[in-house]
Amino acid sequence: MKRLLLMLFICCGWLFASTSCIREDFSGNSPQDNFEALWKIIDEQYCFLEYKNQEYGLDWSEVHTRYAERITSSMGSEALFEVLSEMVNELRDGHVNLSSSIGTSQYRAWFDNYPRNFSDSIQSNYLKKDYINSSGLTYQILENNIGYVYCESFSDGIGDGNLDQMLYKMSVCDGLIVDVRNNGGGALTTAQKLAARFTNEKVLVGYMSHKTGPGHNDFSEPQEVYLEPSDGIRWQKKCVVLTNRRSYSATNDFVNAMKQLPNVTVMGDVTGGGSGLPFSSELPNGWSIRFSASPMFDPDMNQLEFGIEPDIRVDMLSEDMQEGKDTMIEEACGVLKN
Repeated sequence: MKRLLLMLFICCGWLFASTSCIREDFSGNSPQDNFEALWKIIDEQYCFLEYKNQEYGLDWSEVHTRYAERITSSMGSEALFEVLSEMVNELRDGHVNLSSSIGTSQYRAWFDNYPRNFSDSIQSNYLKKDYINSSGLTYQILENNIGYVYCESFSDGIGDGNLDQMLYKMSVCDGLIVDVRNNGGGALTTAQKLAARFTNEKVLVGYMSHKTGPGHNDFSEPQEVYLEPSDGIRWQKKCVVLTNRRSYSATNDFVNAMKQLPNVTVMGDVTGGGSGLPFSSELPNGWSIRFSASPMFDPDMNQLEFGIEPDIRVDMLSEDMQEGKDTMIEEACGVLKN
């Protein structure tokens, strides 16, 4: 179990570590050589090729044919980087990054194509001026006696003492809102530490497989992933988790874990997705490529890569925003009060 948790920490701690860093043995360093190297690395190691073929018709062989026509022996580094970046964006995966001295590729459509569903200026109307900020958590007791906690990131550790203090202060509340909108992830151990405050028993939250060969379907048998209850103060009342498309990576896994708990309701938009243990490799010219190589699933074996559906779908309404109201916070308060 400890070994699995360590692997899961690495899974979403993209800024901190990777499970493996492989330098493939490719001969030559021409634009064609680097193109072929990148295509082959993804073809043999990326874990979602078959799944994305089923979801939106991704044909990685067809991608090779189409992009190979754009590669010329005389093209410079910037032109090559542009073409290769466009090729990896065919994967529609915010976890796939091609890095070079020129820059780092980034697939942004996973959140740019959806409503923002968050406004920090409107949020400040609820936090007011006497909110508490501790260890990455911002919290306040709202006027209707509902507790509100905003978790902006899982990149920084959250201390057990901080969580005890927060939950003790919130113990007088009728319910609790945990807002992870715009939380782009970080360390999964931090996300698990927060989720562990909302269960009294060990809970199966999903499965994980590992790539075992070069074939698109070469995977190990799925392994169970459990959430263990914390030894500290645990929340016993109802809780609503607020999400939007920028709830991504480790936050995606946090939302999945919370959704398995009986007193928790997930509300908002579909999360941004992002899952799988990272794999790193290097092209002949020294550029690095990093992507998912081990898929993760919910308890019903549904892929988490494209996000998690909320229990209750809510978007921020323009008429509410004009009045300085957050539709999602208001709806969450209604659920908790009822």
